[in-house]
Amino acid sequence: MSEKDAKGWEDSHEQIRDARVLDRSFKDPVEWIGRMDINQHDFPYASGLIAGSFHEWYKKEAALSFTESWKWCVFDYAGKWLTDSGGASEPDSPLWEQIAAVSLQTARDCTLQIEENGVETAYFAMPVGTRSNGEIFALLGCAMPAEQFAKGGRNAAEAMAKHFSTCFYRQFEYIFVTDLVSVHIHEERESSRRSLLFQIVQRMYDSIDVDDVLTEVIASISAMYPGAELTLYMSQDHRSAHPQVKPLPLRWNKDDVCGKAFKSGRVAQRTPNEDHQLLEIGLPLGGKQGVYGVFHLVIRVPAHQAMDNMDMSFLSMVASTAGTAFENAKLYERSNQLIRELRMSNGLTERLNQSLQLGETFEAAFEGLLEIFEADYCCILHYSEDKGGLEAVQCNHPSLRNKIIEAGRGIGGQVYSLGEQVILTEYDGSGTRSKLMDFTESQSLIATPLSVGGEVRGAIMLTHRRPHYFSYDNFRLLQALAGQVGLAVGNALLHAEVHRLANKDSLTGLHARHYLDQSIKEMQTCDFCGTLIVVDIDHFKSVNDTYGHQKGDQILKQVSNILRASIRQGDLAARWGGEELALYLPQLNAEQAYIVAERIRQRVQEETSPTVTVSCGIADWNWTDNDRLSSDSLFYRADMALYEAKNNGRNKVVIGPKI
Repeated sequence: MSEKDAKGWEDSHEQIRDARVLDRSFKDPVEWIGRMDINQHDFPYASGLIAGSFHEWYKKEAALSFTESWKWCVFDYAGKWLTDSGGASEPDSPLWEQIAAVSLQTARDCTLQIEENGVETAYFAMPVGTRSNGEIFALLGCAMPAEQFAKGGRNAAEAMAKHFSTCFYRQFEYIFVTDLVSVHIHEERESSRRSLLFQIVQRMYDSIDVDDVLTEVIASISAMYPGAELTLYMSQDHRSAHPQVKPLPLRWNKDDVCGKAFKSGRVAQRTPNEDHQLLEIGLPLGGKQGVYGVFHLVIRVPAHQAMDNMDMSFLSMVASTAGTAFENAKLYERSNQLIRELRMSNGLTERLNQSLQLGETFEAAFEGLLEIFEADYCCILHYSEDKGGLEAVQCNHPSLRNKIIEAGRGIGGQVYSLGEQVILTEYDGSGTRSKLMDFTESQSLIATPLSVGGEVRGAIMLTHRRPHYFSYDNFRLLQALAGQVGLAVGNALLHAEVHRLANKDSLTGLHARHYLDQSIKEMQTCDFCGTLIVVDIDHFKSVNDTYGHQKGDQILKQVSNILRASIRQGDLAARWGGEELALYLPQLNAEQAYIVAERIRQRVQEETSPTVTVSCGIADWNWTDNDRLSSDSLFYRADMALYEAKNNGRNKVVIGPKI
């Protein structure tokens, strides 16, 4: 059989098999093919079958000794030349087509004798019909010497032609039965796949947990192809502990099937070749909202072999079903997460509003953010004008607590200076340096500016030791919560400022009398002694009368500044009332306070303009006094000492009597 005839045989086999639908009303399968193709005015796949049967028949039946000089050929039912006993694709004589046409028209044998090279040769064609109705489906042609034809060669050829019909039917019925078996196997396989798909779908939809859905689909595909290597690459928004689930690479090669499947949302495969002996399949895991990942299936198959279309269709259905189930589970998980975040955000807001103290506000924000984001570390930076930098007011790493960071340095300093949010998925490869990340050995970070009243006053940073820990949803949530924290910090700062103004004298900048009184009471509960100095500007009325009240206010400010500059940090200076000022010196007795008062008296006399003097009265207490908890008694005794200093000529310091 020639290569072309073999190709025709294979094509006919495949085309008959692909017909799928067999009309059982025909008793003869050849009639079924013939009637189907007569309507189409063509019989392409039967031609290959006829040619293949012809060569098999000739090899087994026609190779007799007395027929060695005979030449055989075959035509299809339309009289088209197919092949001859030598495998020729074209007739060696133009007479053959004329003889075939006459034989088909008359539906009988047709004979023609001519002389060639001095030898008379007989050409004749014999119709070959179906077994039931005798419809012609082929013509057999034979050329032999006229002498043999006359001596019985014709009868021998006709007998041999009947063997061709038998050979053709045997080959055709083999294909026919094979096709039926193939259809049956296909249906059984389809039924098994549908049953398996139903079970997979049922198990996936029985669970609303994202990881359970992924585990189920991985187990199902692995069970279908036990020798295959399966990996699921997921986007960064989903983290899984499953060993076959890995993060989606940020970069793909141009020939990577996973990259093609993820970008296009369609199945992609790479067939084996001489250099690549594995079949690679990329199955997108996607739903209505997008593609969430891609399955990478690697199977060892023979070179240049692709996976069966039915398998690819089944895998596509499994991946599509898994994507829908994953999306539903993800939406359910996201709804629960939003409820949790909303609940915890409300809880954080309540905690922030419970106190107007700045320190308590930062502490509540710190604890709430750690709980909401389940972070390893949290650091809240707040700019301190007194300290000239960003102070780590809250941080659960002890080496950074209360440290001062220069604006613009590190991640926190850049967030504060630029007013921009930052998200890091893998610190080691970022090229950025941060003390917080280095000290805590963290890999993931989200940071946002802390704005108060529209002005950036600090930064909030959350870190985790695991890379790719924070999602973009976390990033957006932190920005929203930072606004709540900033509002609470602003309220606390405003409250502190109002409290400070309420406890300050507006003219002198010293503490108000009620603040001094309250502070003395608080200090008496923990100190063992203390001294009160009452300072009065001598002849202050004459200063106002002489220079005017505006000048008198300036004198009062000058004396207040001298008092403030003459005391320690922790000592209290207040305006007692009118031109009277007061100092409270904790942990000092009257004799020690006398030195301070005398220094103040001298400085006032030397540094004021116009020059004024002051008189001072001193009263102290210690833990042995019965009235040590009475600030009113202390004020009374100091006032009596001041009265004595004024009566003795003013510009003096007098220590009051002990009680």
